[in-house]
Amino acid sequence: MSKQFLLLAGILSLATLGASVKAQTKQNITPKFISSEQARQLRFNSSGKPYTPPALETSVKPDEGTRGIPRGIDNRIPMTSHKYPWSAIGRIKGTASDEQGYYCTGTLIAENIVLTNAHCVLNPETGELSKKIEFMPNTIDGKYEDVAEVEEVIYGTNFKQEKGIPPTDWALVKINQPLGRKYGYLGWKNVPTPTLVKNKKALFFVGYSSDFPTQKYQRYFSAGKGWTASYESGCSIVGEQQGLLLHDCATAAGSSGGPIIAVIGGQPYIVGLNNAEAKNVRTGQDIINYAVKISTIEKSLSPN
Repeated sequence: MSKQFLLLAGILSLATLGASVKAQTKQNITPKFISSEQARQLRFNSSGKPYTPPALETSVKPDEGTRGIPRGIDNRIPMTSHKYPWSAIGRIKGTASDEQGYYCTGTLIAENIVLTNAHCVLNPETGELSKKIEFMPNTIDGKYEDVAEVEEVIYGTNFKQEKGIPPTDWALVKINQPLGRKYGYLGWKNVPTPTLVKNKKALFFVGYSSDFPTQKYQRYFSAGKGWTASYESGCSIVGEQQGLLLHDCATAAGSSGGPIIAVIGGQPYIVGLNNAEAKNVRTGQDIINYAVKISTIEKSLSPN
């Protein structure tokens, strides 16, 4: 891979984004970190089943919350809906050990568990753990109703990288509020790679990308880039390499931990977890993107 490099698509300083529009919680929880090997002794994993609160409406349209925004050539559109399943996807805000801020994407998969990347909870280069992590579901233009602090983290990688392939980079974080009761949570499914590859352009992706909103949409949002999630339909899993899925969804810093979703039996399920990009060093263009398989996470958490 002499002409390409791998980018963990998430950590970006909050100094470039401005302050949050909502006050911080009074608590200040330092997360407890648990390796996936230790987690096998705990009942910390999700059942894989989705949940929609009875009082929460559902919608297949991610952008129905704001009128008058035109769609352009860029396939991504703003996620502005407060309905399920969009309500269950949110922004992860972290504070590293050196006090630097960063953000990623996370998805509720149980009433108090969020799925994201391991490099969104610890420094992949030094192994240092984040000192504070928060989750803000359904953040739109910098606004959110709730913010939860992370109490426990299960991380599933040690970031040992071989032959230019990124690690199987995932984490489950336990938050201090049962926000899934209010916002709902997505299920996940272990779908065989050949089945995913066969169903071309059948997936969609959501992430708080640092290059979104694009110039076309910027006049509709005041909080700046990375404060409104983008939605892209028609994504595909194009293959598998050394245990990782290869996908063609549009990603950028901040979209780490974003869910790759398929509609199965009329319900949205997470079928892959975005975690890295391969870029051409000379042109800066994406070559391919990587995602963690659901089977990898399930196997790591299995007691057997």
